[in-house]
Amino acid sequence: MADVTLMKTPAETALVQAFESAKTALPGNGESRAQAFEQFTQRGLPHRRVEEFKYTDLRALLREVAPFAGVPSADEAKAALAHAKALAGIEALQVPFVNGHFVRGAVDFHALPENVEIVPLAEALANGHEWLSRLSPVPWANDNPVYQLNSSFMADGVMIRVAGPVEMPVHLRFVTAASSAVATATRILVVVEEGASVTLLETHESTDGANHQPNDVMEVIAGDRTNVQHVRVNAEGDKALALSTLAAKIGGEAVFNSINVTAGSATSRHQVFAFLNGENTNLRVNGATMLKGTQHGDSTLVVEHAAPHCESRELFKTVIDNEATGVFQGKIIVPHHAQKTDGRMMSAALLLEEGGSMNNKPELEIFADDVQCAHGATCGQLDEDLLFYLMARGLPKNVAESLLVQAFLSEALEFVENEAVRESLVGTVESWLKARS
Repeated sequence: MADVTLMKTPAETALVQAFESAKTALPGNGESRAQAFEQFTQRGLPHRRVEEFKYTDLRALLREVAPFAGVPSADEAKAALAHAKALAGIEALQVPFVNGHFVRGAVDFHALPENVEIVPLAEALANGHEWLSRLSPVPWANDNPVYQLNSSFMADGVMIRVAGPVEMPVHLRFVTAASSAVATATRILVVVEEGASVTLLETHESTDGANHQPNDVMEVIAGDRTNVQHVRVNAEGDKALALSTLAAKIGGEAVFNSINVTAGSATSRHQVFAFLNGENTNLRVNGATMLKGTQHGDSTLVVEHAAPHCESRELFKTVIDNEATGVFQGKIIVPHHAQKTDGRMMSAALLLEEGGSMNNKPELEIFADDVQCAHGATCGQLDEDLLFYLMARGLPKNVAESLLVQAFLSEALEFVENEAVRESLVGTVESWLKARS
C-alpha cells in the first residue's frame, strides 16, 4: 500500500518557514524548541477530525500566518500602555507587555514587594536560568498543538516567584498596538511557594481592524496551602484570532480560583489544564463569554484529580447574540486512586437571537468508585415571563434584556474576591450590553 502524505496548508507551510527563519535568533535552548515544533509538524494545525478541536477548526480558520512582532521602541510601548483600558484603575503591581515583549523599563525591580521576584523570560532563556526546569508542569498541556506552537516560538514573558502573602494584585497587561497584523507568543511562569497567596490579573487588548494572532500561555505552580486568585480578560480587537492556555499544577490543601471573561476577538480559544496534585485542594474555574456578530468563542477545559479528597467546580456562562458561535468542551478525569473526589461542571448558554449557536461537550472520565461527580449543559433564550414582568413595570425592552443578561452572567463573576476587580468585570459586561443596544 502506498504511503499517504498529508498536504500542508499555506498556513502550515508559512509556520515552517517562520520557524526556520527565527529559530537561531530566538533566545534559549534550540533543541527544546525544535522538539516542540517537530511534535507540532507531525500532526499540523488541528482540524475538526481531531476530537479536541471538533468545533474550532484551526486549519480552516488560520488562512494566513502573521509575522511575529518585533520589540517596540520605548515611545511606542509608552503610547500603547497609555491607551490600555481593561481593568484600568485597579491598584496593582503592573507587569506590562507590548506586542508580545516585556516592557522592562515600566517595572521598578527595586520597589517590588519583598515576597515577589520577577525574572524576564528572554533573559532567563538566554542565560539558562534554573527556573526554566519548572516550565511545562502539566502533562495534558504538553500534547496540545496550540501549546506546542507557543513552546516553539515563545520569545518573551516573565517568570514570577511568590514567596509569601502578597496583598497587591499582580497585573500582567498585554497590549498589541501594531497597525498591521502581527503574531505573538508569550510565556508566563508563576511559582507560588508553600503557604503563599497572590491575585493574578491578566488582560489582553489589541487594536481593531488588524488580524492579530496572539498565542499566550500562563503556567502556575501552586504549592501546598497556597491561595491563588486568577482573573483573565480577553478584550482583543475585532479581527484577532486569539489562542490562550492556562496550565496549573496545584498542591495539597490549596485554593485556586480562575475566571476568563471574553468580550473580544473574532475567534478565541481559551484552554485550561488543571492538575490537582495534593489532597484536600479546592479548585474553581469559571468563564463568562459574550459573543456577537460572527464571533467564535471556545472554552476548553481538562481537570485531572490526581489526588483524593479534592473538590472542583466549573461554571461557564455564554451569551450569544446575532450569528455568533459558542463552544464549551470540559472534561473531569478521576484516576482510580483519587477516592472521595467531588467534581461538578456546568455550562449554560443564553441565545439572544435565532441565528446564534452553542456547542456543548461536557465529559466525565472516572476510574474511582467513591466519588461525587456531575456535569450538565443548558441552552435557551431569555425567560419571556421575566421579560414581560420587567417591561410591564415601565422598563424598555432593551433595558429589561440587559438586566436579565447581567443576572445570568453574575453567577460566574460573583466568586471574585477583590471588590474593585469584580466591579470592573461587571463594567465590562455593561459596556458589551450598551454596545449591543
